Amino acid sequence: MTRDEAIEVLTEAGEAGDEAFPLLEAAIACAIHDYPFRDPEPARTLAAHAAERLAERVGNEGPDDALAETMASDLRLNGDLLNYDHAGNTDVIDVAERRRGLSAALSVFYLDAARRVGIKARGVDFPGHFLLRVETPEGPVALDPFSQGRLVLPSELTRRALRAGLTPHVADRLDVLMAPVTDRQALIRLQNVQFSRAIRSRDYEGAERSALRRALLDPEDHRPWLDVAAAREKQGSLAGALEALARARTVDDPMEITRQMSVDRVRLQLN
Repeated sequence: MTRDEAIEVLTEAGEAGDEAFPLLEAAIACAIHDYPFRDPEPARTLAAHAAERLAERVGNEGPDDALAETMASDLRLNGDLLNYDHAGNTDVIDVAERRRGLSAALSVFYLDAARRVGIKARGVDFPGHFLLRVETPEGPVALDPFSQGRLVLPSELTRRALRAGLTPHVADRLDVLMAPVTDRQALIRLQNVQFSRAIRSRDYEGAERSALRRALLDPEDHRPWLDVAAAREKQGSLAGALEALARARTVDDPMEITRQMSVDRVRLQLN
């Protein structure tokens, strides 16, 4: 798959409704868009094996136990504690080969397997650490893909929320802490991680690519185009930055004044 072909996949995913969002294929396209001409089959094969094994387990175990045991024990997917900043930890093709990654990348395989066998699972955009919400007969529970899919108790959710800077009256509300997000938002969270890492390392080309993927995945959000513009400006591509700002202006929202100020600032550098 080429980078242009990946863009086509991401464009189609962005146009799909939330219920029809192709999480696995979109995640693979994101990986290829970053580093093209790689074989995506290891990721697809892992996903297929995960669904087959989970289907065998789910009849005899609770949905949360079956999901965690399948992904962490049977398939050995786990967080990369030793090389947390490894670039492959946010790339689903690399994750499939190494069986290590960040929570947001591991969650792609958890969510895909759950969908295939009918387990109700959603991502949770928890501060600083992506989690999963799994519906069980006893109610929703939180799983941590980074820590072998283990159960995260409500008291621990509150402690984590407080450490992340949430106020006590918010950190005590499980309905807020475990609010589910769509598969689209889960994949965008992964692109946000890549964007932040690229900016910190001054990899502005990588930052531009991750921001562009966010823009394609959610075409109704103007903010990714602002990040594309910022990354292009850092690279000295002022005409490209203006083009991205113009794309942002086509999306109706209350940030028009801010965007116009960004346009004016870039134009001043061209004069």
